[in-house]
Formats: sequence, C-alpha cells, structure tokens
Amino acid sequence: MGYYTRVLTKQEDFPLVEEIADLIRAEHPQFRLHLEEGTEEEWESLLLAGEDEIEVALIERNPVYDGSIGQDEIADFLEDLRDARPESGAAWLRDYLAEVKTIYAFQHLQGADTEEGGNVLHALRTSLWERGDAIIQADHEGFTNEEGFPIVWQFSDSVSGPWNMGVLQDGTWHHFQMDLGDPDHRAAFLNGEMPADLSAVRIARSQP
Repeated sequence: MGYYTRVLTKQEDFPLVEEIADLIRAEHPQFRLHLEEGTEEEWESLLLAGEDEIEVALIERNPVYDGSIGQDEIADFLEDLRDARPESGAAWLRDYLAEVKTIYAFQHLQGADTEEGGNVLHALRTSLWERGDAIIQADHEGFTNEEGFPIVWQFSDSVSGPWNMGVLQDGTWHHFQMDLGDPDHRAAFLNGEMPADLSAVRIARSQP
C-alpha cells in the first residue's frame, strides 16, 4: 500500500492546481506538478515529480461526505483511536475528525527518499496545512494538533530518539520534546502528562 502522510482540514475550499504549481515553480523549480485525475478546477489527484521524471508523491484530494472515500478514511481513523492514548489527545481528535471536510493524502514514492524530493514534498504538505483549520497524520507516527505537535501514541514499541509532542491538560496544549525511548517519558505521555524532567517549549489554548 505504501507510506502515506495526510493533511486533514475543516475547510471545503481547496487551492487550484495552478496555485500549487506556482508555489513549486517558485521554491523548487526542478520539480513539476501533473494533473492525474479531475480537472484544473476540480482536481482529484496530482503527481509530483522531478525533471528527471522520478516520481516524488501522488496527492489525492478526498472530500468528506456520505458515501465518500474521505468518509471511509475518517471511519478507519476513528476505529484506530478507540484505544489510543493519552485519552485527552484521543478525545480531542475524535471531536476534530467529526468536523473534517477534506483530506489531502500524500502517497510517498521513490523520489520522496531523496533530500530534494523530501524538501519539496514537505513544502507542499506544509502549504496545505498552513491554510488553517488543519492537522497532519503520518503512518506509524499518528496525528498532530493544529500546532503540528503529535498528540497520540501510534509509534512502534521499539521507537527511540527525540521527538516533539503535545498533551492537552485543562484546555491547554503543553508542547515539549521527549525521548520516545525513555520509559519514564513514555509513561508520562501515555497518561496525558508532560514528563517531570522536561519543560514546555510552547503553551497554547485549545481552540473550541
């Protein structure tokens, strides 16, 4: 099936193909955007590739409505969150997903593994996320809040290393960098707490 990252937004409107292509031309001129399915005004999927024709990513736009692929994706995510921890993050996500109107799914292809391909993919995904009212999901990593900090544990048990995370306490997001492999850090996060030996890198009120 491949590796996917996604932007999930509460917005129904979406940028035109030319708008996205202009961004790529301006910042990453060695890459091109190709319309795969749909029209310029109602695009359904786009292919991001380099001038050498090495494919970086397939981007699908999946609106969420009754009977849609997007609705099926939301249902799958909600199923995955049934036992997710911390509960505060999972509960916030369940409420958020109920309001999502559009999913941008990025299937990472061969070119995404190169430095240049990874950079242009990141830039494109970030531009969609920064349009607002959006969170990010990554396979084997989980979901972020609107500030871009992961808020539920969906990593493998063997993961380790520093990672920015966020926990919701009394309506306030506490963001920090923890060691994913540290058992004390992990236990605190799973309980919806910031590890005692860390300090917040950013604090933000949760948006209703």
